[in-house]
Amino acid sequence: MLFSLDWLRQYVDLPEEPQAIGRRLTFAGFAIDGTLETSDGVVFDIDVTTNRPDAMNHVGLARELAVLYERPLQLPAAALAEVPETVGSAVAVEVDDPEGCPRFVARVIRGVRIGESPEWLKRRLQAIGKNPINNVVDVTNFVLWEMGQPLHAYDLAKIAGPKIVVRRAAEGERLTTLDGVDRVLDPAMLVIADASRPVGLAGVMGGADSEVTAATVDILLEGAHFDRKAVRIAAKRLGLHTDASHRFERGADLGACLRAVDRAAALIAEIAGGQVLAGSIDERGPERPVRQGRLDLAKLDAFAGVAIPAADAERWLAGLGFAPRAAGPGVLAVTVPSWRYYDFEPRPKGGEVYPQDLYEEVMRIFGFENIPPALPALGDPDGHPNLAAARRRKIKRHLAACGFAEAVNFAFVDPAGDSAFPSLRPDARPLPLENPISERASVMRRSLVPGLVESARFNQRRGAPAVRLFEVATVFFDDPDALLPDQPEMVGLLCGGTVGTPWERLAELDLFDLKGVVESLSQEMGVRLAARPGSAENLPGLVTGTAAELYRPEHPGEVVGFFGRVAAGEGYPLYVAEVAAEALDLEGPIDLTIDPPSRFPGIDADVTLTHALDVPWAAIEAAIRETAAAPSGGAPDLVSFGLTVRYRGEGVPAGAVNTTIHFFYNSRERSLTQEEVNVQQQALTADLERRFGFRG
Repeated sequence: MLFSLDWLRQYVDLPEEPQAIGRRLTFAGFAIDGTLETSDGVVFDIDVTTNRPDAMNHVGLARELAVLYERPLQLPAAALAEVPETVGSAVAVEVDDPEGCPRFVARVIRGVRIGESPEWLKRRLQAIGKNPINNVVDVTNFVLWEMGQPLHAYDLAKIAGPKIVVRRAAEGERLTTLDGVDRVLDPAMLVIADASRPVGLAGVMGGADSEVTAATVDILLEGAHFDRKAVRIAAKRLGLHTDASHRFERGADLGACLRAVDRAAALIAEIAGGQVLAGSIDERGPERPVRQGRLDLAKLDAFAGVAIPAADAERWLAGLGFAPRAAGPGVLAVTVPSWRYYDFEPRPKGGEVYPQDLYEEVMRIFGFENIPPALPALGDPDGHPNLAAARRRKIKRHLAACGFAEAVNFAFVDPAGDSAFPSLRPDARPLPLENPISERASVMRRSLVPGLVESARFNQRRGAPAVRLFEVATVFFDDPDALLPDQPEMVGLLCGGTVGTPWERLAELDLFDLKGVVESLSQEMGVRLAARPGSAENLPGLVTGTAAELYRPEHPGEVVGFFGRVAAGEGYPLYVAEVAAEALDLEGPIDLTIDPPSRFPGIDADVTLTHALDVPWAAIEAAIRETAAAPSGGAPDLVSFGLTVRYRGEGVPAGAVNTTIHFFYNSRERSLTQEEVNVQQQALTADLERRFGFRG
């Protein structure tokens, strides 16, 4: 947001150079994004936060500078010369929705001559990037940027009645706004209407049918206060963002309406030659409660960690408009000024504003840079550690140690993308957002996979040779019987591409790398996950034959995750997995018994099985466990086994793959003989050949 230094100096005497002024503002909470040297003087580009609409104008920012430099604030005067005719005889105002419009102020100026603005006014607007239009419209823009109150000028001759009605729009009612767009309105939108039709969209933009033109003679000047929610809804639905809506959405000053209208009327009469009718129309709704609070100076010092002189604190609060007064020894009672009303929320009990908000006001004027750094006191913990948070930290640390980077994606996704990948609850319907930021982000995610895939493809398109990402976050499932949707925490993984260096060893990440990380994570968490082939219906978006569902052997009927290769996409293949975080929790007490290794030597065996390409390793793994554990025969001395390598190439039939499996046999009672191991291994190999041997 741009502010002219010359303009600011109209209201406060600033003794320092622009760079020094910028530093003072930054330390007081108004970060300077840039200082521009223009033909109209020095201009500050200031990041005014959304909770400070009072500083989105030159007088408001000058008030801050006046306190920082301890100089008087010179407010603009409105010297009105009125004619005997009263404003009530020229126009009537009716507010049908006092909640949407708590205050509406109007004045009438007759006999204006529309033309160019004087040079001083044009320079003021041009300095902050605003193009002059005509003398009347320029005055309304000038007062907006001077005092922060949006104004609008209507051609009184184009107002039917003449009467102004503030009401909700009728369903399907239309309004052509000043930008020339014909817009369809709905009852959620607040409009300014005359006796027959809407003439403006309240707080957003005026209508083209009542705009000021070169033929305008009489002006109806409006300065109103509109409900923040009503303005936000209208601006959002119609895709409009204006200087007026920007301020109303954040909370304009209810008390500034009349002052701003009087100031603008005086300027229009001065530069456009008009006559201001006597009096003003000031329609007001129910009075809102005044917000008050108390500042304990001793607690302020304890909060800040430094002694702040009481006289300074009282003087600074007075300069900011809080009207401090003594309320006991070392205690100040304050009243929140109207321009800071929305920035100071009252506490639920007692109704006073939070004292921490008042501490901040004093501390930022004192200067955060003047508060000495100190380590916080470490007291006793407030309660037992959060088990879910501890689990989350452990998962993240392990996955980071495995070489994966953490991703944080939006919880709202594209409906098409959400349904293109698996979910632990495919029957749960996506939860739509009532007010989505776009169609591509209109439902709550049911899986972490769509976000991870989108992040990976973003990196792929920019030439990343490999992607390894994880995310630990919640997904959302509709529960018609509950007040809120079910929100389980999930662990998502994705990898793909080539890792390593040419002078060491390049390796292409594949499904087994991902599976190894899932197994490693489950071992780290002290649980065991098993895999079984999943159907194409349950695992959409994944390549059949490479996708499997995950479950815990103690609950074989409950699917807790999945993994597989992503079917669609360009560039190197991507592999994804998702596991319910709760499935990584131990059930029951932790078994702390130690299983020492055998003191006798073991025997290794390698077997290569030729089988069809679409047979997954999970099926082979399950068959080995089943055969080894058979009551008759089996392989009682088999301790462990694992996949060593899969090979397709010369010597392997088309449609087949060679899978080499490593077996390890051992006994705790004695040393095994090679003959004993051969008998057990031959039985296992024969069973694998019978079940999976290639018969192409």
